[in-house]
Amino acid sequence: MQAIAAWLVLRPQNAVMGLAVTLLLPAPQLTSGVIMALLVLAQGLRLALIEALIAAAVLLTVSLLFGVSIESIVALAAGTWVPVFLLTALLVRLRSLTLVMQVSVIVTILAMLGFYIVVTDPVAFWQPYLEQMKLLAEQNNLQLNTELFTAEVMTISAALAFWMLYIVGLLLGYALYRRLPIEIAEYGRFRDLNLGRVIAFTLALASVLAFLVEAAWIQNTAFVIFVMFWVQGLAIVHWMHGEGILPLAALVAVYVLLPFLQVLLMTALAVFGYTDAWFGFRRRMKRA
Repeated sequence: MQAIAAWLVLRPQNAVMGLAVTLLLPAPQLTSGVIMALLVLAQGLRLALIEALIAAAVLLTVSLLFGVSIESIVALAAGTWVPVFLLTALLVRLRSLTLVMQVSVIVTILAMLGFYIVVTDPVAFWQPYLEQMKLLAEQNNLQLNTELFTAEVMTISAALAFWMLYIVGLLLGYALYRRLPIEIAEYGRFRDLNLGRVIAFTLALASVLAFLVEAAWIQNTAFVIFVMFWVQGLAIVHWMHGEGILPLAALVAVYVLLPFLQVLLMTALAVFGYTDAWFGFRRRMKRA
């Protein structure tokens, strides 16, 4: 991975090719997002922006030659590169990974609340997407219970999916950047990540209001914030490994089991991360 990161950074033409090719892979958003974050950190905002524009021009040329929808290419490139570019630019500006992660949580919650303000009928909004999912499932002979995908579930899933997609791209890009054989800037370690007591208090307040008012948008806000704390829980696991408290096998086991025990493991990590925001487990363990 270190060699690939260096190959992308050392020559602009490699970066352009990397962005263009990975956008067309089965999982384009994550791979292209990682490369975008890496380029911004290693080469600066201006050069990374130029490389992205050249890569977009290459993709548009290819789409014209093969009859691919230009609108879909533009939407895919913008939806993949722009959020990660902005997050990484904010990281360079603020010089704090923790602060950028806190901002990403706040922006995601505000975006979800804005959705409820703008979209007066979430059921009608998500209906075309549900029909498309059902059609794809029928074409691929997949069993999909669309009754479980309500408008509330779709809204929550969209908010969390986009947030995790972009912050994982940022975190992996930053991790590769830290391994480059060049002089790098220090923006903090993932293992020290803390979403803070302000966000933790917001979750507590939203949970109480959701119980008293029983409004769907408040309940969804509380749920989304709670799930976001799983990243802090994962950071604690990395910190424990770095301090010699957990062996490497335990850290690897978390990542191996995550796809199979996704709900259970993410819930446990979220609880761990949320309580750490209040009580500071890492600080207490380090003192002990």
